[in-house]
Amino acid sequence: MTALIVCHFVVAAFAAPLMRWLGSRGFVVLALPPAAATVWAATQWNTAASGGSVTSSWQWLPAYDVSVDLRLDALAELMVLLAAGIGALVLLYCVSYFADDTPGLAGFAGNLLAFAGAMLGLVLADDLITLYVFWELTTVFSYLLIGHSSEQKHSRRSALQALTVTTLGGLAMLVGFLILGQAAGTYRISAILADPPATSLAVSVAVALILCGALSKSAIWPFSLWLPNAMAAPTPVSAYLHAAAMVKAGVYLVARLAPGFADVPVWRPVVLVLGGATMLLGGWRALRLNDLKLVLAYGTVGQLGFLTLLAGVGNRDAALAAAAMILAHALFKAPLFLVTGIIDHAAGTRDLRRLSGIGRALPQVCTVAVLAALSMAALPPMLGFAAKEAALDALLHGDTADRWALAVTVAGSTLTVAYTARFLWGAFARKPGVEDTPVHRVTWAFLAPPALLALCCLVLGPGVGRVGRLLGAYADEFPVPAHPYHLALWHGFGTALLLSAVATVAGAVVFAARDSVTRLSRRIAWPTADRVFGRLLLGLERTSLEITGFVQRGSLSVYLATTLLVMLGGQLAVLVVDRPWHAAAAPRLWDVPLQGAVAALTCAAALLCLTVSRRMKAVVLAGLTGYGTALLFVVQGGPDLALTQFCVETVSMIVFVLVLRRMPVHFQESVSSWRRAVRIPVALAAAATLSVVVWVAAAARTAEPAGAAMVEETAHHGLKDVVATILVDLRSWDTMGESAVLAAAAIGVTSLIYLHRRTEGAGPREEVPARTAWSLTAQELTGVPHGDEGAPERSWLAAGATLAPEHRSIVFEVVARLLFHPILVLSVYLLFCAENMPGGGFVAGLVAGLGLITRYLAGGRFELAEAAPLQPGLFTGLGLFVSTGVALLGLSRGTVLHAWTYHGHLPVFGTFHLGTPVLFDFGVYLLVLGVVLDIVRALGSRIDRQIERAAVEKAAAERAQASRPAAGEARPGEAEAGPGTTPETGGAPG
Repeated sequence: MTALIVCHFVVAAFAAPLMRWLGSRGFVVLALPPAAATVWAATQWNTAASGGSVTSSWQWLPAYDVSVDLRLDALAELMVLLAAGIGALVLLYCVSYFADDTPGLAGFAGNLLAFAGAMLGLVLADDLITLYVFWELTTVFSYLLIGHSSEQKHSRRSALQALTVTTLGGLAMLVGFLILGQAAGTYRISAILADPPATSLAVSVAVALILCGALSKSAIWPFSLWLPNAMAAPTPVSAYLHAAAMVKAGVYLVARLAPGFADVPVWRPVVLVLGGATMLLGGWRALRLNDLKLVLAYGTVGQLGFLTLLAGVGNRDAALAAAAMILAHALFKAPLFLVTGIIDHAAGTRDLRRLSGIGRALPQVCTVAVLAALSMAALPPMLGFAAKEAALDALLHGDTADRWALAVTVAGSTLTVAYTARFLWGAFARKPGVEDTPVHRVTWAFLAPPALLALCCLVLGPGVGRVGRLLGAYADEFPVPAHPYHLALWHGFGTALLLSAVATVAGAVVFAARDSVTRLSRRIAWPTADRVFGRLLLGLERTSLEITGFVQRGSLSVYLATTLLVMLGGQLAVLVVDRPWHAAAAPRLWDVPLQGAVAALTCAAALLCLTVSRRMKAVVLAGLTGYGTALLFVVQGGPDLALTQFCVETVSMIVFVLVLRRMPVHFQESVSSWRRAVRIPVALAAAATLSVVVWVAAAARTAEPAGAAMVEETAHHGLKDVVATILVDLRSWDTMGESAVLAAAAIGVTSLIYLHRRTEGAGPREEVPARTAWSLTAQELTGVPHGDEGAPERSWLAAGATLAPEHRSIVFEVVARLLFHPILVLSVYLLFCAENMPGGGFVAGLVAGLGLITRYLAGGRFELAEAAPLQPGLFTGLGLFVSTGVALLGLSRGTVLHAWTYHGHLPVFGTFHLGTPVLFDFGVYLLVLGVVLDIVRALGSRIDRQIERAAVEKAAAERAQASRPAAGEARPGEAEAGPGTTPETGGAPG
């Protein structure tokens, strides 16, 4: 089972090259994984139909009892056959539906196959968390599929609407899963259903939240608005996601949990009321629409309400009818959507008012549609008739609530017959006053998938008993009555048959009066849910803008004060209530007096920041506080922390200096005396509170410190540097997450810098060759040699010629060139010595970045380009790739990030060992180097370009201004030339 699911995603990953190579014929290859899943499920038919199950469990994190559990029983067997079987047919249908040059075909194909894999995992999941993961995967892939035509606003809006509704429901469902798992003591679905937890408030809340997720997924009112709008997707998506797969997920979850929780008080009222209301509202709305896909879409909404009602009734016969109706609905609704796609493809429209004579022009297509429509209308001898008979009989013999549900079902069936007849009439009938619609020929390959599904509706009607054994195996999970119902096409004359006849005749009458019904429907129509949703979103957006404008005023001091006040209030409340300092040991001022001296100097530098008015002085003083903190680490005996702090502080100060080039020299914010009087107490109170909290937290330790165990574990592996071992081995998960955050932050910062190109002009501007900001902004000096004649030492830097002579420092250039390579060697040394000495990938990457920064400061951006010709994103991406690859390599030993060591022997160097922590640290090294390089290029080179362009524009303006007096001096001569003389240069005549 696991291999089948993984196969879907693996093949989907290669969909892009496959589709570029084979065109639309690539869908044949993509249909192989779902076809294989169908064949595998068929081989398990007898096991599932006998009440057995096939299980699979993959231990992901055994120490934490985290595993991926899969289980195939009768209900899962039914859903796998539908999801995989219809999925394979839809993929084959796509071969004829799409052209080879369809835009975005490769992405669409991969997303459709990946959705099939996610749906397969969803129905096989035997763990609540695993089910939720696949549940959200179907949401994501459906969003991509609905928004396939992303250039159209309607497609984007529909995709976002579906994502919003189903994701909110999914989040509520996740909370319900967590509550239910805690109440049951396990997240294993089969174990929960075998021994459901006793009904309590927690269980009732969990069931309500789970139903919220299920109903939103299956488009049950009031969540039904997203499904009709999802018809913006291509027809194959509608046939698969919205008939056989995604919308069935909610019904499946209701059917899966009903044996254990149908008796919970909140279950039946929600399921019966909302299911019945959806059936009526969907069917009624389908009677007034003119788009064939929308008719089917609202019909699907109504049918999903019917399925949800049946699945949630909670008895054996209703469960049997629900399973039969799930099968029937997939087999008749999918071919109807596919036929609609064929009509749209052949006629160029889906508007039933413009279609005429299609039945005579395409008789084979009409035959397939009639077979599927007869099953949807529940007419004999189709499968839909047998399923609806079972439903009517189950509700007929139920309690009072079931009788009300029976009345709703008969009314809904009437509407179903009416819109089914309207669909057939609109799609195929010849209409008075409308010319026959021209169509092109439909190939057998195009028609074969819907024809096969429609044929199943016909064959399984008389042969419904052959599938009754499988469906009965699921229904038998409920208490079996004395006289259980069995599926058959004919049960003789009875009340159920009479009700079917009444619904059919009434539906025919409604169809005959379709014009009056349509007018009545439009006259009493409520505001559409889509319009209500749009107004809610608009109101939410306006409210958020108003709140944002009120809260975010653009003042960093206000933001900081707000943060400190919230922290201060929360911490003081806890300290006042708990009074945790009673049992805490008294704090020590210092361990050695040198700590006090360094701390005093650091505090002095921090206080001096408040007195300066120049930004550069503030940056230097703030940097001194960082260096003071690093000295405290040195005194305390933490060389790793001190080395990292020194490097981080140095890089930060350089970045500040680069940014300050585009900012005013002095602080321009004027702080009034009353504001200063407010800020000082807030700052002092926050500092004091934080100090007390740190003291109390450190003194509250009751367990033994983990340091000794970490030292012992490090020594056990023959290592000495505990800090580095913690970062790349013992706590490597943290390092991996921090690396991803660092990369995302760097990408965000540089993206904001590079977004300024939108405001720099309409078109690209040419760079001044071999000129930098330090040469363009310089004034020309007389007597200073230019070119190569007076500067033979320019060979020290690769791009030294780009600097103005007055801005060059030969000493700096020589030092930069001589130290660059030793700095890189030092960075490599720090990387590989981290197992036994201070170092590591993070500090090594910072050191390498400092080497590149030195080249930039000495020679400008052209020198940086010569020193690091590769893009920073390459280093960042390669670092993440290496770290993630090492993490996944641990799966070969059973878990992610499992460390292993290789021992070898080299002829010259002797024995050596290579461990995965070193490789992991190498990924961190590349990542940090890429981040530093990216920031320097963004805040250095990018700002250099802005300065250069501003200098070019200023120089051009000065030259233009200088030329105006010269032109003005020629005007007296022009005047002397007399009237009628045309000036050769200068301004206008006369």
